[in-house]
Amino acid sequence: MKKALLAATLVASAVTVSLVAAPLASATGWDRHDRSAVPFTEATVTAGADGSFTLQWKARGTDRVQIRANGKVVAKGGSQGRAVVTGLPAADRQWFDFKPGHGQGLRLADRLIKLDGTANFRDAGGYRTSTGQWVKMGEIYRSDALNKLTGNDLAKLQRLRVRTVFDLRMEDERTKDADKVPTGAAYVVADVFAGSGSFQTMPRTPDEAVKAMVDAERAMVSGAGGKKAYTQVFEGIERDRARSVLFHCTAGKDRTGWAGATLLTALGVPRETVEADYLASNDYRKAANDAILSRLPAQQAAVYKPLLDVRPEYLNAGYDEVASKYGSFDRYLRDGLGIDARELKELKKDLLVG
Repeated sequence: MKKALLAATLVASAVTVSLVAAPLASATGWDRHDRSAVPFTEATVTAGADGSFTLQWKARGTDRVQIRANGKVVAKGGSQGRAVVTGLPAADRQWFDFKPGHGQGLRLADRLIKLDGTANFRDAGGYRTSTGQWVKMGEIYRSDALNKLTGNDLAKLQRLRVRTVFDLRMEDERTKDADKVPTGAAYVVADVFAGSGSFQTMPRTPDEAVKAMVDAERAMVSGAGGKKAYTQVFEGIERDRARSVLFHCTAGKDRTGWAGATLLTALGVPRETVEADYLASNDYRKAANDAILSRLPAQQAAVYKPLLDVRPEYLNAGYDEVASKYGSFDRYLRDGLGIDARELKELKKDLLVG
């Protein structure tokens, strides 16, 4: 328990759609210098528990948007709108093609990948950068531990083209709860805390627990294990153009959270978006965390809660360590992770749309 806790989104006949379209936005009145190949400034797909999908979008400089699923039009509207689509057949992952009247479209799905053996397996893409490009979905995934994956889960990941799995956990975690990986996928140990001394003793108070999490975040940036592990992940992402690549830890929130934050920041995703993605683990893991805390005495639960949470101050500690040790994020990428300007340009070319 101790170690587990520590490491602790007008149609074919079979489809119906409810559409609420907002008034058309003017194609004028926005900075033409901000025009990008992809006119969407917002676009999301959210799967409902009843099998429905809620689609929302905003697009500049176009008066119509059409959305297809499985080759059929399932929603359409103006430059901004919301649609609820029902009646689609079951699929490993339901994709939607957002096509604007002008410009390049997007291929999106719900971010969460539903598996029987995980709670926090999700797509690292689907976010807009500060330059108006979008991070591709279906290329890179992040997750909690894989030791509880079922046969069906593994078959699903194989169909989703998961080809490389990076395990960011410590040796005792890997030994106790060994990963299950899909057939044909390469398994790579990338131990973030190797040799760091992080989490060797239990905190005794909530304040000590918060400090432990902040210190661990800093170690992810400047510790030898963290630099080596995240270098491995980035090299794997760059090398495996046939993807998909998956990185994970135990809860999929801290070591995995910094890997996700580093990737999105490197690709140009705004800091506030990166933080929102990081904090989403609180929502995806709420049921699991609540179950753990409910079994503990109140005083002990108060100490454990900061260990189970993700908080802005934890993520900020990572960025602060980058500023302190490297001066800038670009220098962290170059000097800490070995990603030079040419490699970063290639990474963006490969992973961005627009």
